[in-house]
Amino acid sequence: MPNTVAIKTSPEDAVAFLEVLAVAGVVLDRLNNVMANTELADEMGLVEYGRLASEELTDFAARARNSGETLTEEISFARNLRTAKIELSVRATALDDSHLILVVEDRTEAKRLEDTRRDFIENISHELKTPISSISLLSEAIQVAVDNPEQVKKFAKNLQRESKRLGSLVKEIIQLSRIQGGDLAASVEPVDLSTVISEATDLNQFQADSKNIKLTVNVPEGLVVLGDAELLTMAMKNLIENAIVYSNEDTQVGIGIREVDNFAEITVTDNGLGIPLDQQERIFERFYRVDPSRSRATGGTGLGLSIVKHAAINHGGDINVFSRVGLGSTFTLRLPLLIETDNSSGEEQK
Repeated sequence: MPNTVAIKTSPEDAVAFLEVLAVAGVVLDRLNNVMANTELADEMGLVEYGRLASEELTDFAARARNSGETLTEEISFARNLRTAKIELSVRATALDDSHLILVVEDRTEAKRLEDTRRDFIENISHELKTPISSISLLSEAIQVAVDNPEQVKKFAKNLQRESKRLGSLVKEIIQLSRIQGGDLAASVEPVDLSTVISEATDLNQFQADSKNIKLTVNVPEGLVVLGDAELLTMAMKNLIENAIVYSNEDTQVGIGIREVDNFAEITVTDNGLGIPLDQQERIFERFYRVDPSRSRATGGTGLGLSIVKHAAINHGGDINVFSRVGLGSTFTLRLPLLIETDNSSGEEQK
């Protein structure tokens, strides 16, 4: 016996009920004319000139009516060629003998998060496999070469390198997970950017000295943002470290800040290899590397710039890059400055 649900209510009453629930809903007659719909359905662009705006939705409604059962289906929908597709979960059920009601949920963000989570797990699995396999092979090699001190010393050094790489990878995964959570409320405070730059520079000084790279800092004092000092220091450390890694020896990396329209623009400039134009949009993706061989040699995890991107977003800012192959790169991190209001005069003060 078909599982038909007869609610015994008018299209208008059904839509009014869905409005209270803040749900997108559309009521159709036998010819798929729209008899009533919620405001959210209009906002999502589901209805156009008294009809469903998508052939996929119309076909689904026809299948549901013919089946006589309540059906649920995932449907991709775009208003037109100029708008991005949204992912819908659509449930259809009979309102009465003449009318069908569609209840629609926008699953675009949920699907994006599911895809991101799946890709993240796949990437982690791949990235962890390499150092773990290397550690396993090197430990076996040490056991075999136990009577050869030179070989043991060589394998032990490589083992230490791979262990350090694995530790860095795990640490940055944890950091990225924390940043992507977006919950900074507990650690937000006024942060002096000159202090952030000073600490980030100090953390990279040894690596810069090892390549004889001069770190030139031009940072005025008194520029303050509201944020998490630890995350901002981590982001700046990653930007400076990235500049050092992709620069040749005996060169220079410049770090500066300027104020533009109540934003602090922090720039990190190098004279290194540069980034091909077709790869500049991808460098902020997790685990993406412009030069995988160099990343392996330096122990890079491919997470540094992704951490910078999410730190910028969580602080209401953004990050961009200007680069030319062979001429170097300039990364610009923009953060909104903390504007204090003078209660006595109502004027804004930095």
